[in-house]
Amino acid sequence: QVQLVESGGGLVQAGASLRLSCAASGRTSSTYHMAWFRQAPGKEREFVSISWNDGRTYYLDSVKGRFTISRDSAKNRIHLQMNNLKPEDTAVYYCTAGNGPVMPTNWASYEYWGQGTQVTVSS
Repeated sequence: QVQLVESGGGLVQAGASLRLSCAASGRTSSTYHMAWFRQAPGKEREFVSISWNDGRTYYLDSVKGRFTISRDSAKNRIHLQMNNLKPEDTAVYYCTAGNGPVMPTNWASYEYWGQGTQVTVSS
């Protein structure tokens, strides 16, 4: 089992920055792919970014150039630096981990999920 705990959410104004962190514990492994999803009220869970176990990254088009995912394998953490936040970024952000082949944008591909952290961006 892997436990994931997110932190760093909050209420900010448009244009501000936030850094989300996800701490992994339990049977962690560098073979896991780690990703961020988000879910806004009344909407489906949406892929945001993935850090593949080989170091590659991939982003949702609408966050490219604004969000950066990074992995600290020594500390079993991943981060999501979010700059120039927009009201449409408002959502609960979830950290997730998966082993083996994953379809990065398909939430069902992932095995473990955190409880989420709320990000609210006011206009």
